[in-house]
Amino acid sequence: MRTLHHTPSDVAAKRVRRLASSSLAIALAIAGFGAGAASAAGSAPAALTMLDRYHLADAYLHGITTGLVTDADLRASFTADGKGILYRSGPDGHRMIRYFDIATNTGSAIIEDGRLAQLLAQQLGHPVRATEFALDDAKVDPARGTLTFSWQKHWTLSQGKTLTAGADLAAEPADGLSPDGRYRIVARNFNLVAIDTASGRELPLTTDGTRDQPYGRNISQLADILKQGTEDPVQPVSLAWSPDSKRIFTWRLDTREVKRLTMTQQNPPGSFYPRSFSYVYPLAGAEKLPMATRLIIDVPAAFARGAAKIVPVAMPAEALLYPAAPDMEWIGDRARANWTARGYGQIDAYDIDPATGAARVVARETDKPLVTITATSLQPAPELGGELVISERSGWAQLYLVKPDAPDGGTALTHGAWEVRSVERVDADRQSILLTGAGREPGWNPYWLGLYRISTEGGTPTLLTPEPLDHHVTLSDDGRWGIDVMSSPTTPPETVLRDLSDGHIVSRLGKADARALLASGFTLPEPFQGVAADGKTPLYGMIFRPAHFDPAQHYPMIDEVYTGPTMSIVPTGWSRAIRQDANSVAQLGAIVVMIDARGTSDRGQAFRLPAYRNMGEVGLDDHIAMMRQMAARYPYMDTDKAGVYGCSAGGYDAARFILRRPDFFKVAVATSGNQDLRLDKAWWPEVTMGDADPATWDRVSNMSVAGQLKGKLMIVHGDIDDNVPVTEAYRLEKALIDAGRDVDVVILPNASHCAMPPYFWRKFRNYFVQNLFDETPPSQAEIDAAGQAAPSPTSNR
Repeated sequence: MRTLHHTPSDVAAKRVRRLASSSLAIALAIAGFGAGAASAAGSAPAALTMLDRYHLADAYLHGITTGLVTDADLRASFTADGKGILYRSGPDGHRMIRYFDIATNTGSAIIEDGRLAQLLAQQLGHPVRATEFALDDAKVDPARGTLTFSWQKHWTLSQGKTLTAGADLAAEPADGLSPDGRYRIVARNFNLVAIDTASGRELPLTTDGTRDQPYGRNISQLADILKQGTEDPVQPVSLAWSPDSKRIFTWRLDTREVKRLTMTQQNPPGSFYPRSFSYVYPLAGAEKLPMATRLIIDVPAAFARGAAKIVPVAMPAEALLYPAAPDMEWIGDRARANWTARGYGQIDAYDIDPATGAARVVARETDKPLVTITATSLQPAPELGGELVISERSGWAQLYLVKPDAPDGGTALTHGAWEVRSVERVDADRQSILLTGAGREPGWNPYWLGLYRISTEGGTPTLLTPEPLDHHVTLSDDGRWGIDVMSSPTTPPETVLRDLSDGHIVSRLGKADARALLASGFTLPEPFQGVAADGKTPLYGMIFRPAHFDPAQHYPMIDEVYTGPTMSIVPTGWSRAIRQDANSVAQLGAIVVMIDARGTSDRGQAFRLPAYRNMGEVGLDDHIAMMRQMAARYPYMDTDKAGVYGCSAGGYDAARFILRRPDFFKVAVATSGNQDLRLDKAWWPEVTMGDADPATWDRVSNMSVAGQLKGKLMIVHGDIDDNVPVTEAYRLEKALIDAGRDVDVVILPNASHCAMPPYFWRKFRNYFVQNLFDETPPSQAEIDAAGQAAPSPTSNR
């Protein structure tokens, strides 16, 4: 449920880069550690004014940390023919595109990406940024000295100097087009129509579709409704073609008796008047959800007989827990689908005869109290004669091979108290499986990923990434090679090529250089290990300090929270750690912490189960225990001034932390929070709550404890949030007013989920500075004036 922040437009991106450079220059210069002033990390700066801190917070928010690190991301990828690797190395603006030839184990420089961007711009007639273009479908011919690649067009670069444009990239295949291009399926008036592309002949495949029961049509999402200005927006037809272009696997939606939400956009662009829309959103705990019924149609046969024959698939109708299509795919000439029971009590994989619609369960996953979908997967493995299932039936996510004749059983291919995260490749010829896992290696952070090879018969896994770091590996198409980017929060990334027969390193392509970042005064986040409130369960967290912090001072503590049981949030690698918003918040003059407490994911079922039907309480005391342990180790952390913030499920957490532990948390900013889980999309709450009764839903609602508020709470929500409806904010506001409590509410106009425009950050910073720090924030006039006086972003470079 936690989402990434919205990507700014190109114009906005340029503006924030200028802002970042200017803000850092101002803050560093005023503090006395501008360019050349600080020779080493840790040198003492002059005292920062609050205005300086705001500018420094802006700089860290807008990516200045990544700009001061060279080669953190080489953008390495295998060429289309699998013979080599293309990557980029060097400082921004002068990154050299390089080629590594796997067969000869040699590398060569091709062209600076800035120069290639210039050549592309000359050909296209508009500016191209070096970070903008991709090298898709690339091939390198060392003998001819050519690089061919695709980006908007097909291109050939000769001798690193001359760029020749080829044909435009082929348009995306038409919506609903069969693999052989002979037929196209379109949605029309809530029905499906087949078109013979050669003759243009049309044939209705269905005729009884209605608005509440359409064929091949997804639930209309709010973003599309707003964009198109209608409750019935045009959307792609929803189906899967068989590989032989004969049959479509599709479905029929049923939204009858499903309660709809209503959203009013108060400030629609281009219109003086508000507009309102009604839309279907599957809600947690609702008595009735949208239902999906699957079906198959033979298209050539329909044209031959002049009418379609609908073959119903003999699977139960499926409740849709999210506004998306149900699972549908083809494995050879057979259809296949996963089916999920309401409340996540069961997940079945079905094999389907497309001629008759007969369906049989070939793998079934059940668990008590429920199946956690984010730690479970059922994926077809026809080369092994069954399904590969990641299951928590042992208490840990382990891999099983399940055969169709025993769908409730299976052979365990892995064992132990660790987590299988994903199956990356099945190689039946080599009788091996490549998978990722975490928590298996003694002494490693249990969240660090490693790549393993196991036999298709099971046995002891072979670790292919032995360095005690977090590994993210991209496989070559043939599975022989892997590009591994390995790092930790305190170890900059190194990118290497591995031979996956045994994992040995073939070539070290590049290692990040963070000296400029550290020389700027940046304080690296510190991983922290402590114990839960039970005094024994190991927990992991991270501490973010302001640049050039002074241990002789006292700092408020602010918790960036997300206790959702579907994930963990503490960064495990370098890039996430230095890009985290917590780095920016810390510059205000605070210690910011992140904690993965009991009830979160990736540490086994027993670690996550405290969240089951207990979202109102889970993690609260673990967070407080960890913050107190941090303060005991570092006395400059002030737990008497504790704040909390979060977005999405973290917004729910931020509110419940200050409501349920009001004597510890004094200030909270809750953004886009699902304050009552029953007003959120069904999948996320029900994966933890299951099929709960009304009293249980009430108990975990923040509205039920609104009267406990003692501190300062600011609720922030976008008025067109398409993930967590804005009604959540209004409901919590009303509950607080009814309880006689004071609350601050910010509704961001024309903003969606977790939107964080500059106005948000101004309100966010001011709220903590005034109410937690007991200091006075700078006025917007002061911030604007300092920005106008900023030196050129390149003046100190």
